[in-house]
Amino acid sequence: MSADHPPADLVALGGHVLTFDPADTRATALAVRDGRVTTTGTDAAAAAQIGPATQVLDLAGRTLMPGINDSHLHATWLGAVWPDTLISEKGLSGHPGRLIGGEEERRAAILRAGRICASLGITSYTEPGLGPGEDDGETGCFSQAVLDTYTALAAAGELSARVTVLRLFGVLDGPSTLADVTRGLRTGAPATDPEWLNVAGVKIFADGIPPMRSAWTCHRYPDGSHGSLLVDGADEAARERSLRTMIELAHRAGLQAGVHATGDRSIGAVIDAVADALADDPDRAGAARHYVIHGDLVTPEQVARMARLGIGLTTQPVIAQATAGMVAGALGADVAGSAWPLAALLDGAVPFTLSSDAPVTTPDWRVQIAAAAGLLGERAARPGLMTRLLRCYTTAPAAQDGAESWKGSLEPGKVADFCVLAHDPLTVTPADLPEVAVDATVVDGRVVYVRDGVRLD
Repeated sequence: MSADHPPADLVALGGHVLTFDPADTRATALAVRDGRVTTTGTDAAAAAQIGPATQVLDLAGRTLMPGINDSHLHATWLGAVWPDTLISEKGLSGHPGRLIGGEEERRAAILRAGRICASLGITSYTEPGLGPGEDDGETGCFSQAVLDTYTALAAAGELSARVTVLRLFGVLDGPSTLADVTRGLRTGAPATDPEWLNVAGVKIFADGIPPMRSAWTCHRYPDGSHGSLLVDGADEAARERSLRTMIELAHRAGLQAGVHATGDRSIGAVIDAVADALADDPDRAGAARHYVIHGDLVTPEQVARMARLGIGLTTQPVIAQATAGMVAGALGADVAGSAWPLAALLDGAVPFTLSSDAPVTTPDWRVQIAAAAGLLGERAARPGLMTRLLRCYTTAPAAQDGAESWKGSLEPGKVADFCVLAHDPLTVTPADLPEVAVDATVVDGRVVYVRDGVRLD
């Protein structure tokens, strides 16, 4: 070591390091300085950077991998209701009424969610919908005041996970107007350090969900209807024009559009809007990062078109499992059997992420990956599947965030966000992954969680 190469702040030795770099390089050790990875390699290479003040983690054969990035997690809501979830083994449950009131309750919920995330190895997440559209919302979990609280916590250095936010100018799971979205897009986002709080875009609700007969689809519900768009308009054509205009306005503003769209007709409208926006702005074709949220009834043709346009999709395997019977009841077994086409998404070129939608379901990514494999059936046994699924929770969400240059994998120069697992996830079946314990979580080179009874020194 020298003045040009000062000691590391943290070194982890004696384990299995999954870097998830483009070559899927494996190592035994890792070194960190100033919150960034300096080395992934041998124990000797990392140990050479140990100085008097270096924190040394003895992995003792454990596996270290990039931190989990949940691309769709309502953290404030999670912090208010955990350990309850909307969908559980007990069926559907909820917490009607006001959950969060003033500033102290908002802070407490966000910080509690951070602790929950840390215990699961989650180092980044997307809050998909905070803003004035929910200022009068029932729960208090999605308002502009929540975003203001996030801004204050980020400025004070109190966040324990990196947060991406989509602003919300309509009602959560409800209607929005073109006028409100246009007005909202004219208001500036708060000034923040985007590595900790990135107010990246806007959340738009195109339609509802198939079990509620509110997804906009070419298929028929038992009453003969096709569902409808949630955006304003005198008729379906006017509503589609409003939706497409919302997306195009977000694009022109340089913002990411994350669109809740579950029906094949609503997904088609989103794709058309993005295609038109990119046709007028071809230079942003690879950087817009617009994406569909849920995408239950996406078709193979739409998947192919999304891949060509660079439109992403984030989906939730536990929701897919839990609602399959309800989709069949709403639209028939054939439609339900073709919904949530994970195999096509995993095999294709669509920017594809897995997520939880917590607290609709559990935020535990291990359970989500096990559910994804369950949906794949016999295809779950194919070689390399676990790596592909893990990338849907690490490198792929980093790309969705437009942050693949600095997070998502463990490479020199990237942020030192990682989790330590009791066993190598690549050596277990997806069904057994939930039994692999998260022993520790590190964010920005700082240990934010160690499981009770675990020693790493």
